[in-house]
Amino acid sequence: MSLPHPTRRAFAFGLLAVLPACGFTPVYGVNGAGTALQGAVLADDPVTREGFLLVRELEARLGRADPGQYGLSYSVGIESESVAISATNVTTRYNLLGAVTYALRDLNTQAVITSGKVSNFTGYSASGSTVATQAAERDARERLMTMLTDQIITRLIVAAPRSGL
Repeated sequence: MSLPHPTRRAFAFGLLAVLPACGFTPVYGVNGAGTALQGAVLADDPVTREGFLLVRELEARLGRADPGQYGLSYSVGIESESVAISATNVTTRYNLLGAVTYALRDLNTQAVITSGKVSNFTGYSASGSTVATQAAERDARERLMTMLTDQIITRLIVAAPRSGL
């Protein structure tokens, strides 16, 4: 994208100059909220495949904490919903509706720092063979857990400065 008009360019550069004055700091910059969580969050052990996928994504983004300064408890719920049914009454498309309730606590005091619930959905086709449908569902579950993990991490980072992390 180009800024052909000199006034637009001046406005854009002026906006960049104002950002530091308004208290904007990069999340993963020096003393950013994201750096406080790096290698400090220990998630509960997973008991389901979806829990494993969630913990895997959390550790990939925040690092593995051993021992952690903060503990993350979570509960995963996934429902399947038929969204496309053929004229012969065969379901050809499903939506997976997922929700995760979470709580971040200080492991020293056991005080809950932040908690909440995130939800999202994804879909997959069931019009192929049985093996193709099972593979599509498995992939959709992985995508769903990645989306939910992204939402959780965003909320944890937003809560980090207010909670004194």
